[in-house]
Amino acid sequence: MKQLTFFASFLLFATKLLAQETLYFNPIYIPFADTTHVFTPKEYARSTSKHYPVVYLLHEQGGTFKQWNSIISVQKYADAYGFIIVCPDGFDDSWYINSPRKATMKFEDFFFKDLYPAIKEKYRVESDQVFITGIGMGGFGAMNLFLKKPDLFRSVGSCSGILDLQNEVDNTRLRTLLGNTDFETLRNLSIIYNIDKIAAAQREIIFDCGTDGPQYENNNFFKKRCDELRVKATYISQPGKHDRSYWQKSIRWHFDFFKRLAKE
Repeated sequence: MKQLTFFASFLLFATKLLAQETLYFNPIYIPFADTTHVFTPKEYARSTSKHYPVVYLLHEQGGTFKQWNSIISVQKYADAYGFIIVCPDGFDDSWYINSPRKATMKFEDFFFKDLYPAIKEKYRVESDQVFITGIGMGGFGAMNLFLKKPDLFRSVGSCSGILDLQNEVDNTRLRTLLGNTDFETLRNLSIIYNIDKIAAAQREIIFDCGTDGPQYENNNFFKKRCDELRVKATYISQPGKHDRSYWQKSIRWHFDFFKRLAKE
């Protein structure tokens, strides 16, 4: 495993010990050292044997590993649900993929070769209860990483996810990663057109989108395709835009869904 350094910070408020660690990874597959926040539930330090489910949270395009803590209190979610929560940095616009033209933007390699093994080694992870979800670009990223290695995940979610990349034909950031954004290239990468792989994985999934969000129609179509291929999918559609106030509500649905699966 690549060299890994850790910086741990512990914050004491009243009678609660809140544990948050910041992990730094050497930039081998990525452009610079990745910063990842890891939150453990308050009960984690009380036991040396209990293992915990893990949720990976992927941020939106233009965000950083800090974005989730500006939307929700990640520590409170870790405490309430009893999950280890991992918030990696998607480098603003990595799209959580391996770029075919940028040697130092291989997020898939970073995730599977560095991050995932490091979390499993350092923390008491319940290895058959690993979940992943994200917003916008992160929703695409969560689905994409799940499709690459579905056996590593119990389930996957997408919140206001960009599931059809053909609508991103003019996205200059994506073009920088891919070298071009012709419709065939984008179609081949799109989650909507790889739904047969989700069906083959036989996992329950969850996704949502606000009715006023730009990805609403695509998420509706994704649900239709899930129904056609008999993918066991929970789709939630409620009034809301592509913004923090909507995500503050919607992410709770994902955690409730993951908690139910973890108990089964």
